[in-house]
Amino acid sequence: MTTVQPDPPWWITVLAGLVALLVVLHPTSWYMSRGLITVAHEGGHALAALLTRRKLEGIRLHSDTSGVTLTRGRPTGPGMIFTAAAGYVAPSLLGVGAAWLTAAGYVTILLWTTLLLLAGMLLMIRNVFGVVALLAIGGAVFALSWFAPPDVQGVAAQTAAWFLLVGGVRPILELRAKRRHGRARDSDADQLARLTRVPGGVFVFLFLLTSLAALVTGGYLLAPITLPH
Repeated sequence: MTTVQPDPPWWITVLAGLVALLVVLHPTSWYMSRGLITVAHEGGHALAALLTRRKLEGIRLHSDTSGVTLTRGRPTGPGMIFTAAAGYVAPSLLGVGAAWLTAAGYVTILLWTTLLLLAGMLLMIRNVFGVVALLAIGGAVFALSWFAPPDVQGVAAQTAAWFLLVGGVRPILELRAKRRHGRARDSDADQLARLTRVPGGVFVFLFLLTSLAALVTGGYLLAPITLPH
């Protein structure tokens, strides 16, 4: 697992980034892949709840790419605030972690860490679609880690890292647009506004700032250092 894989050619990194960008920008491919971002989003809520010692009741993933994480504990306070704030930034932060491991050549560690996180999340899923979705994602990651050659694993890891980094930004922009039209009154930002008395728009801005910072950081980690002459 600790074997360091060599860096792929520079054009692979560029191509992986372009593919991730096109997937996120195209409406059809985004709708089909957005569920992966939802898994990271709800996983962020769940991990934050556990870290703040809230009781994690369960996670639901829906076919319309939405999701919900149910926790129990004090309805106010730092734990609830941290849990509510973790969702929208989780995909981007996971993208930075994936970029760091990929850039360091620890692709196998990345794949098996992903499997462990998915397995832990699977224990808390409370609906059939969510179970099927996580089993499908986990099965694909396992097949990639077990059967694919190292160069294919490296390309997949780079594409996944770019997808998390780029895909982490779009839901925040969508949230911003929905709030402008009054269609997201129960969003994480609005929950945080009720918890802190800070306007929800401030939290949307902080979400966006975090995701853009993660995109720059992850892009720097993944970017080829030596370009051909």
